[in-house]
Amino acid sequence: MPIPDYETLMLPLLEIGAAANGEVVKLSDAVDQLAERFRLTDKERTELLPSGGTFKFSSRVSWARTYLQKAALLEAPKRGYFRLTPRGTAIIKQALTKIDNKVLSQFAEFRAFQGKKKPLKAGSEAQPLDTPIESIESFYEQFREALAAELLDRVKKCSPQFFERLVIHVLLKMGYGGSFKDAGAALGKTGDGGIDGVIREDKLGLDNIYIQAKRWSDKVVGSPDLDQFSGALSKKKATKGIFITTSTFTKDAQSSLKDCSSRIVLIDGGQLAKYMIDYGVGVSVIDVFELKRIDSDFFEEDL
Repeated sequence: MPIPDYETLMLPLLEIGAAANGEVVKLSDAVDQLAERFRLTDKERTELLPSGGTFKFSSRVSWARTYLQKAALLEAPKRGYFRLTPRGTAIIKQALTKIDNKVLSQFAEFRAFQGKKKPLKAGSEAQPLDTPIESIESFYEQFREALAAELLDRVKKCSPQFFERLVIHVLLKMGYGGSFKDAGAALGKTGDGGIDGVIREDKLGLDNIYIQAKRWSDKVVGSPDLDQFSGALSKKKATKGIFITTSTFTKDAQSSLKDCSSRIVLIDGGQLAKYMIDYGVGVSVIDVFELKRIDSDFFEEDL
């Protein structure tokens, strides 16, 4: 039979999570179970994507899991595993015959993931994009958002020490001067008045930028945190600082920047993940596609 698409795999994957009775499920085990359920042949199971780097079926299972996680029907307690959430249990109890993007769009978390504000109405279809280029761009952005969310989840599970080193790696990749040895000299000095690191603004070292890095999952950064960082910068007689967190900043914290004597840039978890993608930190290229068009100049004939 044809390899099922990722939407077809959503409900069966959720059912595997339900059968685990609250225990975690290894994704690779779920792939095996689903292959048996859909009676896939060895050839179908080992069919590769056009890029040649990933099996098509396991990739679709992984995407089904990602979409279910974005709708908070599944959660990932650790890499390569998933578990049914209370919301997932409630959906299972509805005895639906299929779960797809329309079903998931009832949840605000999933709509935010897809960049939509309202759920799709029953029987409605998404409007097609005008051109193939727009369609490619849309899918690219969706893939990028999923990768960013997965990156941020991984970063939150890392140690605070690893997170501080990660921040330095990102800033160095962005072109700030100095070496990792120089930039990391101040890392981990908790008694340094709230300064977690320092990096040169340029390769000549004309100015220093001080860094505060907070790997928080269940706490947002408020104005008191920024006040403390601003005070630490004042003691250093520093004019520039970067406050980076895996969490988010409150509106009060963002508003308090105008009262700081130093210039402070705020980078939340979502922006950090996007910088990691843009500058190749913690990610690798799996394939490159070139879009080409007619070169009109080539076909010009001299008269």
